[in-house]
Amino acid sequence: MPPSQKDNSMTVSPELRTVPTIGAPRQASPDLLRSVFRRHAAGVAVVTAHGERPVGFTATSLNSVAAEPPLISFGVGTTSSSWPVVSEAGFIGVHILGEHQQDLAATFARSGADRFGEGTRWRVGPEGVPVLDDVLAWLVCRVVARVPAGDHRIVIAEAVAGDPDGAGRPLLYHHGRFNALRD
Repeated sequence: MPPSQKDNSMTVSPELRTVPTIGAPRQASPDLLRSVFRRHAAGVAVVTAHGERPVGFTATSLNSVAAEPPLISFGVGTTSSSWPVVSEAGFIGVHILGEHQQDLAATFARSGADRFGEGTRWRVGPEGVPVLDDVLAWLVCRVVARVPAGDHRIVIAEAVAGDPDGAGRPLLYHHGRFNALRD
């Protein structure tokens, strides 16, 4: 073929001819999303806030967003019992749980639980935010945005105080269960 004419037909390399193809993908749905993310191991955190009373919930959606300024994000369901307080809070607490805190994570994940009752050790921290005892690390953060995301809100907050000096290994959530790191 002369250089002025271009062959637009597609050629497939021999390597790609031997690669198996995937089956028909499932249509996107809430169940598909949950099924995929059950396979994603995530760190476990508890987010707290204070209104007329302290509130909190277990979160596996915690992310570091930026170092300068020091920003974090997490998702919270708008049907969560904690949402009304978090939706108005100027400051929130973020607590990184240790592998020894499966019961605490379960308490803050359970609907209707007395999350700040007997068995939960905490104190009032900076900006009046409930700070949990015996965690691997915690931050108090100033809320800077609440971004609508389906039936959730993505909260973005700037760290204003904290303590990274807890001892132990992190608690993980994987395949619908709390887990620990394995060597």
